[in-house]
Amino acid sequence: MALSRKKKFIIGGSVLALLVLIIAASILASRKDLPEVTTVTVKKRPDLTSTVTAPGEIRPIQFMNLTSEVQGRIEEIYVKEGDIVEQGQQLVRLDPNQLQSSTDAQVAAYQASRDDVQSARSQVTAAQNQLSQAQQSQIASDAAVSTSLQQVSTAKESVNQARQQAVTAQTEVDRNKVELNAANRELKRNEELLESGVVSRLEYDQAKDRVATAQANLDNARARLKSQNIAVREAQNRVKEAEARVREARARAKQQQVAVRDARRGVTTARYGASSSESRANQQAAVLRGSRNQRDKTLQIAPISGVIAEIPSKVGTFAVASLSSTPLLTIADMSTVNVEVKVDETEIDKVAVGQPAIVKVDAFGEQEIEGEVTQKTPLAVGKSQTSGGLSTNINVQEAKEFRVVIELKSVPDDVRNGLRPGMSATAVVTTDKKKDVLAVPIQAVIEKKPDEKKDDEKQEGEIKGDSPKPEGDSDKDKTVKGVFILDGNKVKFLEVTTGITGESDIQITSGIEDGQEVITGPSRVLNKLKEGDQVKKKEKKDGDEAR
Repeated sequence: MALSRKKKFIIGGSVLALLVLIIAASILASRKDLPEVTTVTVKKRPDLTSTVTAPGEIRPIQFMNLTSEVQGRIEEIYVKEGDIVEQGQQLVRLDPNQLQSSTDAQVAAYQASRDDVQSARSQVTAAQNQLSQAQQSQIASDAAVSTSLQQVSTAKESVNQARQQAVTAQTEVDRNKVELNAANRELKRNEELLESGVVSRLEYDQAKDRVATAQANLDNARARLKSQNIAVREAQNRVKEAEARVREARARAKQQQVAVRDARRGVTTARYGASSSESRANQQAAVLRGSRNQRDKTLQIAPISGVIAEIPSKVGTFAVASLSSTPLLTIADMSTVNVEVKVDETEIDKVAVGQPAIVKVDAFGEQEIEGEVTQKTPLAVGKSQTSGGLSTNINVQEAKEFRVVIELKSVPDDVRNGLRPGMSATAVVTTDKKKDVLAVPIQAVIEKKPDEKKDDEKQEGEIKGDSPKPEGDSDKDKTVKGVFILDGNKVKFLEVTTGITGESDIQITSGIEDGQEVITGPSRVLNKLKEGDQVKKKEKKDGDEAR
């Protein structure tokens, strides 16, 4: 039976109404299932500070562990734990009687050695006097030798003069002989002539007188010659006597030279004795100083100013000094107070010497103390290690830390006086600070692998009808940082470069602009979002504040 036209219109209208209801229901259902996200508007921050927080404890600039350097019973302890002491202050006294007795014995030995030194010096003086006397005697002997030599020279000159005079006398004798011979010849001739009557008697007598005169002159010349010969012999005798005196003087001079050498050896020996005595005296002085030093160590004084951190010994304990010396007390130098913190290995690269820090000591509540990083050790320490250094057993699964030393600056007097070694503290180190920067919450920045990003682009391209781009192996393991922004009711992924990280925000150096709306969470939704996904913006309730 064919349907009427009216019925056909009724059926068609019913079907159309049903389709509209189905489409409307599906739209409402899809809107109800859209993920709900939270957004923030990107704004420029006046400043952003990057910090590293690390726990630690108060450490003095140095510890001085005083131990007993001598043996003895502890008689008195002048301080208590926690006392503030000044350098040079008396701390502990041990029984000094035994060491005092040893010191007194060393004083007596030292005094005896000093007396030996004085005696040896007196012997040196006596030997020097003997040397001086021997040298003076040698000078006198040398002078006597010189005088004797001069006498020999004078005697030799006398011999020469006597010999010259003897030669002259001999010449005169020879001349007188010649004259006598001539006179005798003339007398004989005159005698002959007198007999012949040629000459007169007068001429003969004159000739005879000349013979007599010549004879007399010859006799006189011979007498003078004899006298000169005697003078020569006497002069030669004087020369021999002078030479004998020279030999005697030279012998005495040699004896004096031997005496001088002996006296010099005596001086040298005396000086060696004095030097040996002085060396023994110096040795005794050194032993005495050591004994006094040991005695003085029975009274321990503070080598530095600081706080008495620990007193493990008690009065009456017998202190020993050996490889295991008895510990007496520990002084902490609090003139400069440090905080030693341990920074996680993931943040140590941000910390550098010279960076400012804010320190809070648990004992002083929220009071903040300024500080500065002064040291960053290069060796990592496992969290289970009690001391630093390289470990022989490597535990790659254990987290590592680095020791960082922070020096406290401008510490108030009341706080300084209350600080004690080992107090717990927390340091916040300012590693970087930027002004006028774009920043978003840390949870808004996510990392995606390139393949995830390409899948998003591929899906978006398929929707737009674009052909997919070929994939490269070089980007397979890389990740990119980015944020999702809200574009209408859809999300869009933008790559960004980041800067410093603050307490809850991170700097964005490129990729987004001021005023854009960035999706911040929730994280379970943010990590599943893809390019082009539709989302529903969470409406803010009354009283909520924008981040």
